[in-house]
Amino acid sequence: MSPAGLTSPLGRVVRAGVARRRVQTAVMVLTTLMAVTASVLAVGLLVAARAPFDRAFAAQHGAHLTGQFDGTKVTAERLARTADATGVEAVAGPFRTVPVRARTASDSAVLPAGVDLPPFTVVGRTDPGGPVDRVRTVEGRWATGPGEIVLADGALPAPLGARLALPTAPGAPTLTVVGIARSVTGTAQAWVTPAQAETLAAADGTAVGTAVGTAVGTAVGTGAGYDMLYRFRQAETDADVAAGRAAITAAVPRDALSGSRSYLTVEQERTANARAFVPFLAAFGVLGLLLSVLVVAIVISGAVGAATRRIGILKALGFTPAQVVRAYVGQALLPAAVGCLLGLALGNALAVPVLGEVGEAFDAPVTTIPLWIDVVVPAGALLLVAGAALLPALRAGRLRTVAALGAGRTEGGRPGSARSVRRLTGRLPLPRAVGLGLADPFARPARSGTMAAAVAFGAVCVTFAVGLALSLGVVQAGRMLNSAASVVVQTGGGSGPPGAQVVHAGGETEMPKADPEKVAAVLRAQEGTGRFYGTAGAEVSVRGITGATTVVAYQGDSAWGAPRTVSGRWLGGPGEAVVTERFLDAAGVAVGDTLRLTEGARQASVRIVGEAFFTEGEGMALLTSTSTLADLGLDARPGRYDVETEAGTDLARYLGSLRGELEGVGAVAQANTEDSSSVILAMDALIGMLTLMLVAVAGLGVLNTVVLDTRERVRDLGILKALGMTPRQTVAMVVTSVAGTGLLAGLVAVPAGVALHHWIIPLMGDGVGMNLPTAAVSVYDPQHLIPLALGGLAIAVAGGLLPASWAARTDTATALRSE
Repeated sequence: MSPAGLTSPLGRVVRAGVARRRVQTAVMVLTTLMAVTASVLAVGLLVAARAPFDRAFAAQHGAHLTGQFDGTKVTAERLARTADATGVEAVAGPFRTVPVRARTASDSAVLPAGVDLPPFTVVGRTDPGGPVDRVRTVEGRWATGPGEIVLADGALPAPLGARLALPTAPGAPTLTVVGIARSVTGTAQAWVTPAQAETLAAADGTAVGTAVGTAVGTAVGTGAGYDMLYRFRQAETDADVAAGRAAITAAVPRDALSGSRSYLTVEQERTANARAFVPFLAAFGVLGLLLSVLVVAIVISGAVGAATRRIGILKALGFTPAQVVRAYVGQALLPAAVGCLLGLALGNALAVPVLGEVGEAFDAPVTTIPLWIDVVVPAGALLLVAGAALLPALRAGRLRTVAALGAGRTEGGRPGSARSVRRLTGRLPLPRAVGLGLADPFARPARSGTMAAAVAFGAVCVTFAVGLALSLGVVQAGRMLNSAASVVVQTGGGSGPPGAQVVHAGGETEMPKADPEKVAAVLRAQEGTGRFYGTAGAEVSVRGITGATTVVAYQGDSAWGAPRTVSGRWLGGPGEAVVTERFLDAAGVAVGDTLRLTEGARQASVRIVGEAFFTEGEGMALLTSTSTLADLGLDARPGRYDVETEAGTDLARYLGSLRGELEGVGAVAQANTEDSSSVILAMDALIGMLTLMLVAVAGLGVLNTVVLDTRERVRDLGILKALGMTPRQTVAMVVTSVAGTGLLAGLVAVPAGVALHHWIIPLMGDGVGMNLPTAAVSVYDPQHLIPLALGGLAIAVAGGLLPASWAARTDTATALRSE
């Protein structure tokens, strides 16, 4: 309704109706606010989270597929001919790739000189341009000559100008970081000139990497190979990319393609956090919209029933039926419009931190929710509100003027049904006030039904929210590896970034790595030790995965501290591995398949026996036994022990005693603490806020219904009070009139809320590319379900207490004079 329309006679009627029914107005504002907030967030995050990646991918002509090829099985000339493979639109490469290990040769604000960095792969590339994957230089310049290297943004802790020594390469060259660059799909960790890459490739088969914590010089890494970057004519889905990969695989010798990475996998990884919000926000949005429709129907229907005489006066003053309809629809749309505006503001504000994280991943400006969503969502909400208000408004428009003027209050309902039920409840051993309250819903079954539906929506929301919180708790507890231990013992050997070893320089005394056998002996002898296991780490090449893969190798009985399995089982012996769904998808394998691990000239095969859930290291680590590292010629001695203390052990006293014993062997013990995920904390806060809003709306819907009933039956209340009903009995009668309905609604709502939870949680896992363990889905125990079953009762009673108190305070004489 326009501003001019609000000053017209019709507008004044609308404003008067909104101002007169303040509670009902607040209910409609709150319910539309909640529904629009959740809907804007859900649709906005789903659409806007993709925007930074889509823009960067289009601007940089990103690669649909990055192919890693074994240089011993295919030539560069043969790879160049894959440009003619079916479905290929454009290619870049072949680029020579060489795995290397670097040591910092200069001090920086990040690391001092003498630190061994994790193994990484350099790519020989003339310039950052080309038909595919136009790499964007964010600092410095591109490498143009020998002794220069460009690092991928965030790949290594080495700033611009840092010098990196390659002690195992021919001539032990030192490279200077001349640039920091970013590939939209992460096609490389570092770039050098093609000539420099060929020089480094001449060392193929020499020591170019190490296991985590081992000395420099251990043979590790793959031999020199090639990268090819492809764009396909059709690459909208995983099936399209898989078809393109199959065509390329067919064009090269068998086993020549050692690894590949789809741009869709990269997109999912970069937008995973935002995608995880969408399913539960969509569920809250739908619940909110349905509740909005229901509440508006209750409010407008009650307004028509309570103002029959006023409608007659309006018609007598010349209002047409159409104007009466517009007046009552307007009384719903005006507060709904306010709720929509507030919901838009809140939804856009809550989206900023989530979308900011996505934009940061692509070095793009913070993305905002598209304007069309800010238009379509509130327009849809207002359309639903108008539709819900239209039916009772049409009933008002059809009322005859004379009949409306002659009516006091619309009686309606089914008093005969109520009297029958009252007679039945009167025979029960219940207080009379309770019996009267139990019969009241049958006087107006339609109104009672809509109130029950409102309570049910609130109870569904509570059940759903409790399940979400429990599931997120399981995810929070299991997202990090080895989180079950109470104490962690590190065997020393220095510290550095993941996969690195500090090499002390400048006259410092090097702290040798503690003997794992001595550490284990101390743990066995220590009073209070329950059980423990050791882990060792390394980075190796895994067939099917581009780049280096982190391996976490377990020694001892580790089942008690293992991540939760989704399918299959935990490690049971040598030659076995456990990975996540994200790893399985990236490698194109399944549980039961065999993976080939390569470390220099040595290889080892492991069979995937289980799929687990964890998000540490982006969920791309391979879990196996220490015998696998030994087969690859790597140091398989544990660098860490995870300890579970005996029940009742004082942790502080245990740590103090253990530290004293470990001083002699050079190991360090500390409590196992982990940081909480900020994303999960944000989800919990958002779920709590939306749940409170929806439950408040449901409670206010009950309040509105009870107010209408009480006002329509005020004369009956006066008669009952004249016959001796006390204020306490009046409260009991009014509260009982909604309690039974609320209890039944809650009992129906719990299974619906559980079903909604079981549907949404797997969708949240799909959003981050992970299957969730059964423990994250089956979270409802009897101790949760019993209180939840009473949720409907609590909502109904909370909504009915205020009008019950008002009814109890109503003067008997005043009530008897009411029509």
